[in-house]
Amino acid sequence: MQYTRPLAELRRADEARFGGKSASLGELLAAGIPVPPGFALSTSAMRAPVHDEIAARYAELSESVREPSPAVAVRSSAVGEDSADATFAGQLESYLWVRGVDEICVAVRDCWASLNSVRAQAYREHLGAEHEAATGVTIQLMVDAAVSGVMFTCNPVSGDPSMVAINASWGLGLAVVGGEVTPDDYLVSKVTREVVRERISTKDVEYRPAADGRGTERTEVPPDRANVRCLDEQALTRLVELARQVERHFGCHQDIEWAKRRSDRELFVLQSRPVTSLPERPPKAPASALSLVMSQFGVPPHASD
Repeated sequence: MQYTRPLAELRRADEARFGGKSASLGELLAAGIPVPPGFALSTSAMRAPVHDEIAARYAELSESVREPSPAVAVRSSAVGEDSADATFAGQLESYLWVRGVDEICVAVRDCWASLNSVRAQAYREHLGAEHEAATGVTIQLMVDAAVSGVMFTCNPVSGDPSMVAINASWGLGLAVVGGEVTPDDYLVSKVTREVVRERISTKDVEYRPAADGRGTERTEVPPDRANVRCLDEQALTRLVELARQVERHFGCHQDIEWAKRRSDRELFVLQSRPVTSLPERPPKAPASALSLVMSQFGVPPHASD
């Protein structure tokens, strides 16, 4: 049995074997969306010797990007992780800037082990899940992000489908995930590309690849850059175009993780999942779109105050 597949070969029908994240990325690649290449491990790989398969796929990836030991992200890809009643977003571990077959195998085992974390077990109990826990794993080429963030293909507060809600911060997304910074917040019209709302925050921390190219390191953002917008009009327009493409392909509102590469400013989609909840009517005391976007990272509401 084959336990690995290139992401580019996966489609929605493969979710049962490879999990939601990997299947979604395969769909995006097939649709021509700029997505970093990579490969996926099936859920059944947890009980199989897969070192040699991982080594072979990693060698293929290395050859395709013409880089020895390229850095990858190792992330969980659970079956049904994006369903309306059981989103596993943020419940399992992810590992960034992993290099070499042995390090990838360690990160994969750690992803599997996170299924048994207190947080993951409590979440499964909350859902009433009785089956044995299993997850696929996505291994994807890293993007050295000058800027990264999340966008919704609708206004997550009002449900307005004519808007794209975008947040952005310097470097990798870890500073936002950890609640160390509040990202910039934009609301942009899909039709006119007009920036309807813009809120620029202090982004005085960013995460970059470590000096040796393995793992990440936290750095202070200079004051002259911390308080300026990290996306220009051209980047915002391109993000709206990508949001429309992704939404059109899947046929429903999407919650999209993206990154802007440092070397050439190219924008990539790193992940996309359905928006699983929208207000049926305007809330009595609406939260900001920024707070809802940050909640996708697991950041508590007070972190954006």
